[in-house]
Amino acid sequence: MTAAVVGAAGLSVGEALRAFAGLLRHGTDATGDYPDWAPRLLLDLRLPRIIIALIAGAALSTAGASFQGIFRNPLAEPYLLGVSAGAALGATVAIVWKPLTSLGIYTLPLLAFVGATAAAFLVYRVATIGGQTGGPSLLLSGVAVGSTLTAITSFLMVATERDLHTVVVWLMGGLTTATWTKVFITLPVVAAGFTYMMLMSRRMNLLLMGEERARELGVDGQRTRRNVMVVAALTTAAAVSFSGLIGFIGLMVPHIMRLLVGPDHRRLLPAAALFGALLLLVADTVARTAMAPAEIPVGIITAATGGPFFLYLLRARKGA
Repeated sequence: MTAAVVGAAGLSVGEALRAFAGLLRHGTDATGDYPDWAPRLLLDLRLPRIIIALIAGAALSTAGASFQGIFRNPLAEPYLLGVSAGAALGATVAIVWKPLTSLGIYTLPLLAFVGATAAAFLVYRVATIGGQTGGPSLLLSGVAVGSTLTAITSFLMVATERDLHTVVVWLMGGLTTATWTKVFITLPVVAAGFTYMMLMSRRMNLLLMGEERARELGVDGQRTRRNVMVVAALTTAAAVSFSGLIGFIGLMVPHIMRLLVGPDHRRLLPAAALFGALLLLVADTVARTAMAPAEIPVGIITAATGGPFFLYLLRARKGA
């Protein structure tokens, strides 16, 4: 409720509740003891933004937890595996290549999604050039592909100074363009991805015991790693295509939740999804109110607050 109430156009809790009730009874034409613009503000601007924040936070955190589990590496996350770099390149191309604007307002998220998924597949193909592959080769391939894509993105930014600000703002992450259409596009992809990762949670638990031990228990480590990587990459792509690049969530939230609920993915994934969703919602609320009517890119908020909070939890656990 707080996220729906606070903002540059402030509403009291009572006004927001009455406006919500009016929306349920009469739609956006409702009137009552609240500003006339309140129902439209809540329905068209704040509610879609709140839901997109929850979806993106859950997607990034569960993808990060899955990456860390299948690679048995605490640094594995969408940035390290090149997924975010692919999304950044796709979005940058959409911004600086003007002929693409004729495709409409969804050009940028579409190319960001394509870039993220293409980067994931490229990482996997590079890692499997020599045949069988394991976690280390995929991580190294992700670093190499991500660095290359980031270099191309940087070149485009330098070469097109006119659009530099737009590119930088997108790269910092933000939810200012949230709409119900974007909610309806993103939600099914993220929900399907989360469901699949939950179904694979037992196999991810076995992979934590080692490749050979998992094979003895009937788990094909390479196939499991490939499938989970693809699904986590698609889930990440769906999130970042509409929210921009939001750091910290995919890397730190799984660590924080692992300290609190343990490494079992059957508990870790739901906990990470819930905490990541709430964390990004809080961060976005701060981003749009701290300097209202101006907004701070939400990626700055998550990066500035997430690291210290994680270090506090880590130190508290060691002192316990």
